Amino acid sequence: MKKYSIVFFLTMFLIGTDTFLISPLLPTLSNLYGISTSVSGWMVSAYAIGYAVCALFSGPISDGRDRKKVMIWGLTAFSISTLLCGFAFNFQLMLLFRLLAGISASFVTPQVWASIPVVVKKQDIVKVMGYATAGLSVSQLVGIPIGSYLAAVSWHTPFFVISGMSIGLLALLIFVLPELEVGQRERFSFFKTYASVFSNKRTLNYLIAYFVFQTGSFTVMTFISTWFTKSFGLTLAGVGTAMIAIGGGNLIGSLFGSRIVDRFGIERSFLYELIALIVLYLIIPFVQVFWLAVILLTIAFLFNGFIFPLFMTTLQSTTTNARSTISSLSNAAMYFGETIAGIVGGILFNRFYGFTGISLFAFVMIGISLVLYSSSGIFKHSR
Repeated sequence: MKKYSIVFFLTMFLIGTDTFLISPLLPTLSNLYGISTSVSGWMVSAYAIGYAVCALFSGPISDGRDRKKVMIWGLTAFSISTLLCGFAFNFQLMLLFRLLAGISASFVTPQVWASIPVVVKKQDIVKVMGYATAGLSVSQLVGIPIGSYLAAVSWHTPFFVISGMSIGLLALLIFVLPELEVGQRERFSFFKTYASVFSNKRTLNYLIAYFVFQTGSFTVMTFISTWFTKSFGLTLAGVGTAMIAIGGGNLIGSLFGSRIVDRFGIERSFLYELIALIVLYLIIPFVQVFWLAVILLTIAFLFNGFIFPLFMTTLQSTTTNARSTISSLSNAAMYFGETIAGIVGGILFNRFYGFTGISLFAFVMIGISLVLYSSSGIFKHSR
């Protein structure tokens, strides 16, 4: 179990770090390419668009095949496209290479979630899911700083380093992972696979509930910095420090959430953690003191860390022959939720004082998510 935990942690960390890597480079690249700041954001969006769109196709392509080979080819393409970013001498080429990097990543990370139930014992699934989630959490904490430090050498350096690390991870995958699901080599067509997934009411219910949850959660995540700046007068450095604390809560939750599952079981843990988040987001709008806001948000993201592996575990439990498709759909749902969060959150922040609209929106969305999960019968075993 330990070797798989390490491999999956490193995979999610590397892909996640690449996602945030380019953010600190935007001012430098804007000057280099002679583009405006507003246009420069497309270098971030190109990766997300490539991932989100291709994730809808990478799942059915992967199902029924050896997931190890899919991961290897995806990571190989990822390392090459990231390397090419370091040689992009104009804006159009950078967009193309970032798009390709996102497409390549969409063939890698879904295999992580799909492979864990196959390579580890049932009682260890949540724990290993937690390690994979922790890799993503760490990347969110250090992705931007890593990009900044490496860019101090040259804007090319971050891409070269991530590409080199990808090659090292590729060698690790080849030697550590076994062939995955070699007994299920039936080739599924795109439409047949999706018909199978969407005809499963439990799967569909879980995906909708997950999308609703992520929309509420990302609305909070997206506008924390704005709240801290406008309501508490924090500098960028102060916001960064606060976000490290809040992100640390998410990391700790990812690493130690399995202990709660060991004590209460998946169903009751899921129920209690959703209720805890609902209560926290109902309280947060009334907070007027900065340090108390940081503490409550850190606790909220601690529970986010607890609950994310449970989302993945329950989604994967709904199928045995379409796990990559489920993973891809969950990733697409997350990105779609993030997109809506940015739009809705901006409106709520402008129309309501402080964080009130944002937090109450998260309260409502997570409450709806709880109702959807409950209607699927997932909590019946907890009674």
